[in-house]
Amino acid sequence: MKAMIFSAGLGTRFKPWTNEHPKALALVNGKSLLQRNIEYLQQYGITEVVVNVHHFADQIIGAIDKSNGWGSSIIISDESKEVLETGGGLLKASKLLQGTQPFITLNVDILTNLDLNKLLAFHLQHKPLVTVCVTDRKTSRYLLFDETGSMCGWKNTSTNEEKISIPKPGLKLMAYSGIAVFEPSIFAFIKQQGKFSLIDTYLDLASIKTILGYEHTGDELIDVGKLESVAIAEAMFK
Repeated sequence: MKAMIFSAGLGTRFKPWTNEHPKALALVNGKSLLQRNIEYLQQYGITEVVVNVHHFADQIIGAIDKSNGWGSSIIISDESKEVLETGGGLLKASKLLQGTQPFITLNVDILTNLDLNKLLAFHLQHKPLVTVCVTDRKTSRYLLFDETGSMCGWKNTSTNEEKISIPKPGLKLMAYSGIAVFEPSIFAFIKQQGKFSLIDTYLDLASIKTILGYEHTGDELIDVGKLESVAIAEAMFK
């Protein structure tokens, strides 16, 4: 099984560190976010990992080379010319992720103890095109699900903006964890090109393909997207 770690972002919320470094190399108890996620995947036997790079790409590539991929086989998806966001980044890496098995994606600034074996068992049992990991936590942007766990839309509760793929009453608001499992056939259905978010892809496909939510509320989970999150992450992940 393969995985992709999204590591190309500009890290604008992580300044001033990201004025001179990529967020992927920010340290939590002496280990970079990238190293922690590569080692997290290793716990589940996933050692073939695609890493996309843009912001200070040379630093990420240098860290991977110096550490010999921390024991994993790392393939670089180079976005040096233009950052493509998660959807565009996934599409650019399509040839690197092709195969017969599902693959996992995760954001480099997410740290969690989510059990990937249970996630994969869920995905293989229900066979959706995409399984998105979600928790019941407070945020401003939510994915919307019906009573079957199928994704139906998206909502920003700060602005009341909604994007509904399948209109239904009583949709449940869940926070996206930045982790997903994809069937390799996903690339045949992506219509967007260039720079776009995976959320756009989910919303585009939800009305024609099954996208299921996998709830893992109660697991350790932190978005290390801001500098002030580092201290919290260091208390959670030694």
